[in-house]
Amino acid sequence: NAVIGRYKLSVQSTSSGSSSPATLGTFVLLFNPWSSGDDVFMPNKAELEEYVLEEFGIIFAGNKNHINSFGWNFGQFQGDILNICLSMLDRSLNYRQDPATDVSHRNDPKYLGRVLSAMVNANDDKGVVLGNWSGNYEGGKSPSSWTGSGEILQNWKKSGFEPVRYGQCWVFAAVLTTVLRCLGIPTRTITNFSSAHDADGNLRVDEFYDASGNHLDRAADSIWNFHVWNESWFSRSDLGPSYSGWQVLDATPQEESGGIYRCGPASRNAIKEGDVDLDYDCPFVFAEVNADCMYWNYDPATGKKTLIFSQSTVIGQFISTKAVGRDDRVDVTNYYKYEEGSTKERKIFKKARKKLGLEDKFDPTAPTQQESDQKPDISGKFKVAGPLEVGKDLSLILVLANLQSDAKTVRVNMTAWSTVYTRRPVHEIWKDSISVTLSPKEEKQFPIKIPYVEYQQQLTTDNTIQITALCHVEGGIQVLVQRDITLDNPAIDIQVLGEAKVNKEVDVEVVFTNPIDMEMMDCVLQVEGNGLLRGILEINVPPLKASEKSSTKFKLIPFETGPKHLLVNFSCDKFADIKTFKMVNV
Repeated sequence: NAVIGRYKLSVQSTSSGSSSPATLGTFVLLFNPWSSGDDVFMPNKAELEEYVLEEFGIIFAGNKNHINSFGWNFGQFQGDILNICLSMLDRSLNYRQDPATDVSHRNDPKYLGRVLSAMVNANDDKGVVLGNWSGNYEGGKSPSSWTGSGEILQNWKKSGFEPVRYGQCWVFAAVLTTVLRCLGIPTRTITNFSSAHDADGNLRVDEFYDASGNHLDRAADSIWNFHVWNESWFSRSDLGPSYSGWQVLDATPQEESGGIYRCGPASRNAIKEGDVDLDYDCPFVFAEVNADCMYWNYDPATGKKTLIFSQSTVIGQFISTKAVGRDDRVDVTNYYKYEEGSTKERKIFKKARKKLGLEDKFDPTAPTQQESDQKPDISGKFKVAGPLEVGKDLSLILVLANLQSDAKTVRVNMTAWSTVYTRRPVHEIWKDSISVTLSPKEEKQFPIKIPYVEYQQQLTTDNTIQITALCHVEGGIQVLVQRDITLDNPAIDIQVLGEAKVNKEVDVEVVFTNPIDMEMMDCVLQVEGNGLLRGILEINVPPLKASEKSSTKFKLIPFETGPKHLLVNFSCDKFADIKTFKMVNV
């Protein structure tokens, strides 16, 4: 339970009555997850290999219908990283306000996790990474272009500790993983799909749509396609043994906690049991995986809001992390909540509402509300009818079904917008409206095609499009049909030509084919990998004509043995940040 950090070491030698101390130098003391007395003790050897010693990770993204992933170089044991992590502690608000007290708490992983969750974002304290969710990343690097934490932490130090531009949730989470693993706290990244950002603490998220079906960016609440946070492993002497183990920390600046943008540590067990009154920030994390959704029609002219429908099973799906010792996805949803729709799950939700003093407030899922007495006359969904790839036309089918035994007339207003992964609308891509008559119990299909040339200019680096159909049923209630689409980038291929041996040159080839019938300009290849090359290799690739294949070769001189990961990021004016990685056995 000693305080971590840099210590001076000196030796006192006494001869003939006079003593003189001789300085031997300094050493750094870290948390020790191998030691059974330590707060961060982790008994499982394979988990220690993954959550403390492993410098490569996989982060999951996309959306609940379409999970994708990319590699990340945590690099917690490289070069100057330990020094930078220690200087982070000395730049925190806590240290600036009261250095002696701050240092005296540095034996406590709860304390350090909370302090570092604030320091990784730039808000409040000129921390490491500046967030930007606008879709416009001028004046910095786009969040999706990073491939590792090392460059970010080095840039922060080099600039005299000016915040690095720009990050989004996975960047904050990945940097926090690097820092905590570096200090000896077992840590992993967690991705939550359909993640709620409940700004007003009522365990529900409100979304607003106008009569044309446009998703209005007017609520503080939002439902992100995915959100990435951290879990760190340590005991909770403040709460008791049943709340020890994995703790949620979130460095993305979403809401203030005690006046500062930080979040956690929230015990994962407390989240599952609905114990939202326990430290720290449990209500926010509970809402991220459990909030109910309310979809409203909003008339900007009159300010009138009408509830379209509510859902209680949409939020918090496919909660994912990298497997121990393998490059696979592991689903950890059942550690965050009981099965969706089960009586136990609703019981926990009620318990959380009660603890937050919400039980006498409007409960969107209670069936007694007069709003939900009127049932919709029709149902609808969007089906995918073609490849979801950047560079290809987007083909969908709107399926509408009449649930009643009399004919229905429906006016359908459809829109498609490019969004960032938080589902914030950025550019309108397409709109259309149709009038439909559905005979009793009839189902009709309406094909929709959005050509590549129409969405190409509007797409953000997240490759996400939200398509919405607001159906006005004559004499009935409105029905909202929507789908979030994540388009895949084309594939890129890495080949290591020959055997990789320490201190011997080996050739690597990166192959990419232009899949569109337009020229690709400004092509840049970025390569990094611990033990394989120092720093980041940047290669300018000549423009690629339509359907042309490019092959880029470069040499590596590996300097460490064992399994290493080579990470590649390819960008051009038509495609942002095509990523892949390759395991290289040196």
